[in-house]
Amino acid sequence: MINLTDFINDFKLALVIPESLQPWEITARLTDFLKLMLHKLHNDYLVNDQLAVHPAAIIEQGAVIKPPAIIGAGCFIGAGAYLRGGVFLGESVTIGPGCEIKSSIISRGSVVAHFNFIGDSVIGNQVNFEAGSVIANHYNERTNKRIVVVFNEKLIDTGSEKFGALVGDHSRIGANAVLSPGTILKPSSVVKRLELIEQV
Repeated sequence: MINLTDFINDFKLALVIPESLQPWEITARLTDFLKLMLHKLHNDYLVNDQLAVHPAAIIEQGAVIKPPAIIGAGCFIGAGAYLRGGVFLGESVTIGPGCEIKSSIISRGSVVAHFNFIGDSVIGNQVNFEAGSVIANHYNERTNKRIVVVFNEKLIDTGSEKFGALVGDHSRIGANAVLSPGTILKPSSVVKRLELIEQV
C-alpha cells in the first residue's frame, strides 16, 4: 500500500481524504473531495459556483478554470492555461501559459513551466516541471488499458484506465520528458530532459 505522507509532506487534502485511499482512487474521486474541502476553507477565499480562489492568487486573462477547483494563496496561472476535472493548487503554485491540468492535486510551491500536461496525478511540494513535460494518464496504444504501478518492486493493479503519476516532494522533471501512466516517483527524483519513464 502506498502512503501519501511518505511522498508529500503536510498533504493538505488529508482533511477530507481517508488515509487508506491510494493515489488513483483519490484522483478518480477528486471532484467529490474538492466539494467537501470547499466547506473547510478559511473565509478569506472567494468562492463562486464551486470555484475557490484566494485573493492573493493571480490569474491571467485567457486562463480557463472549470469547477470544482481550489486555487491557493500566491498561485500564478498563466494565460491560456486550462484547469478541468477537479483541480487543487496549494500555496504558491505556478501554472505557466498553455498548460493543461486535469483531475490533479499540485502541492505547495510547485512549478509547471509552460505547455505541459498533467492528468489524473498527485504532485508533491516544490516539484519543478520544465517546459513541454507530460504526465500521460491513459494507454492509448494498448488493447488492455488497465494501469499497473510498480511500488517496492511489486506490481499493483489500479483497476483504473485513468491515472497519471504520484510525484514526491522536491522532484525535478526535465523539458519534454514523459511520465507514462502509473509512474511513481519518490521524493527528490530527477527525470532528465527528453526521458521517458515507463515503469511497466
